Amino acid sequence: MDPILKRKIMLEHYEHPIHRGLVEDDRYIKVNTSNESCIDNLDIMYKIEDGRISDIRFDGEACVISISATSIMIKNLIGKTKEEIMMILKNYENMIDQKEYDDAVLGELNVYHDIYQQPNRRKCALLPFESLKKIVDKM
Repeated sequence: MDPILKRKIMLEHYEHPIHRGLVEDDRYIKVNTSNESCIDNLDIMYKIEDGRISDIRFDGEACVISISATSIMIKNLIGKTKEEIMMILKNYENMIDQKEYDDAVLGELNVYHDIYQQPNRRKCALLPFESLKKIVDKM
């Protein structure tokens, strides 16, 4: 991916993240995820209806990579079934770990394809997906 486009996508999702702001609603499952090596600390709320994620909300303090990864994750997951989510999750983790993956499944998440070059940022890119793993069994 073109480095300028990659940077533009990340900054757009950092400066104008999708669905930022928590809600008071018992139909959501709230998960906290944090990075012990930096300030990243996010609360992510998932609303599951009819076997699909119908909404995701988040808030907290985090770096550009964690905020943008969360926003892009939300964009990719709303409306997805457990099977679709597991496919995205597997491909995303494989990409981060430099294993074989299908880039067509990931959409804008491909902006993190070279995060391995900054090992200390790997956790930042994976942070929102750690919360996802905690709720996927509840679908």
